[in-house]
Parts: sequence; C-alpha cells; structure tokens
Amino acid sequence: MFDSGIGGLTVLKAVMERLPNESLLYFGDTARLPYGTKSRETVIRFSTEIVNFLLTRNPKIIVIACNTASAYALETIKAMVDIPVLGVIEPGADAALRATRNNKVGVIGTRATILSGAYVEAIQSRKPDTKVFSKACPLLVPIIEEGWIDHPVTRQITEHYVGPLLDCGIDTLILGCTHYPLLKPVFSAIVGPDVSLVDSAEETAAVVEGLLKQKHLLSKALRGPRCEIVVSDMHLNLRIQASRFLGTEIPRITVVNSEFQEITG
Repeated sequence: MFDSGIGGLTVLKAVMERLPNESLLYFGDTARLPYGTKSRETVIRFSTEIVNFLLTRNPKIIVIACNTASAYALETIKAMVDIPVLGVIEPGADAALRATRNNKVGVIGTRATILSGAYVEAIQSRKPDTKVFSKACPLLVPIIEEGWIDHPVTRQITEHYVGPLLDCGIDTLILGCTHYPLLKPVFSAIVGPDVSLVDSAEETAAVVEGLLKQKHLLSKALRGPRCEIVVSDMHLNLRIQASRFLGTEIPRITVVNSEFQEITG
C-alpha cells in the first residue's frame, strides 16, 4: 500500500490487526508530500511511479492508502495492473450510507480530496437522494503530525471546521483523510453521540479482508517479513511520527531515492 506520507499507516495498522498472517509493504512518498495541494496530473504521475515500484514485489493486492491519490489516480492504476486495486474512498462512502439515518453525510479532508468531489460522487452514485456536505480542513494534518492531539488549539480548529457541518444537520461524518483517526476522541467530543464517525482506514481494512477471501488469496501462515516500511525521504521526526500512527515502535525504515533504489535503512 502507499500514501503521500505517513498518514496511511492508520490503514496499515488496521490491515495488520485484521490480517495478522499477511506480509505487508508500505510506501510513503515523504519526499514529495503533501499530495493534497498538488494537481490531478501530478498526483497521477507520482502514484503510477510508486505502483511500478510496488509491482516489483509481486503484490496480490494494492491499496491506495491516501484519499487524494484515491480520488485522482484510482482508475488509472486499475487500468495499468491486473491485480485488485482498492482506494479508501469507496469503503468510506459505503460505510457512511450504512450509518446514516437522515441521509445527511458530512465529509472532511484535504483541499484536493474535497475539491475532487470523489466522496460526493461515490455516495450519490449509490444513493442519489443523500445530501453530502463537505469541508476542507488544511490545518489538521500539520497539527496531527506535530503531535498536538490533546492541545486546546486542536479542539478549537476542529470545532471551526466541523461546526458548519453540524449546523447542516449531518448524522454521519466521514474522516476523509488517513491522518484524522488520530483525532477520533476530539471529533467524538465535538459531534456528540448522535453523529456516527466513519473511519476510512478501518473500513478499507475490512474490504481488503473481504477481497482476499473472495479471491482465495488469504495467507494461511506468515510469509517473510510481516511489515516493511519504505519512504522516499527520512526527515528528523519521521520515526517518532510513524510510531505514533502505527501505535508501536518502528524498528526499521528503508529510504529509497528518486529511482526507487535503496540508499539507507
């Protein structure tokens, strides 16, 4: 699976918990993040380059653990490979439709994810009478990566973003960025018990499990290293941030250059 950075580790964590026998490879494009501020064409180019690298490892499934890349590059990647490819948007949309009672769904994410309209399209193509209210939240990713999970400023900014959606009467909120699960307690406190939170990471992991079962591809025993993390740049706080997202200490991170050749470990 891959993401523009380390946010997709929430997806990796959810998959590891559901599928403990699988050997997993995660690629974070930390040298070229964020994708959320880049053009569709650039995100597609970056994503296809990463997929070509992942294909050298002979995967049985590819997960785009990035909302922006899922919105822009999913169909392109599906057309270039002959194995299952899954993004994080459709699982989140399906879960939201199962959860909503009044057909009013809120979506928060990066500017690119929201401007793409991918969640609106995914939801309304399944249930056209559903009203979708979207809000870009550009400050949340840097706040989360800074580790300000319990900071008062985080609560204030989150309320600023989510408040207008609550005013629209939503009863379901999609956390449309893989960083956002780290703020679940904050979101829960703001929206209250009557609004369902949809964690796309958890929903994507469930779909991965279903796909592997359907295609009889589930591993019966552990094969090789359980989890390998590869990044395109190792910045100062990366290991600390990665450990926060994955919920455990990261023993080794491999760094590759622009040609996807290993340069350090």
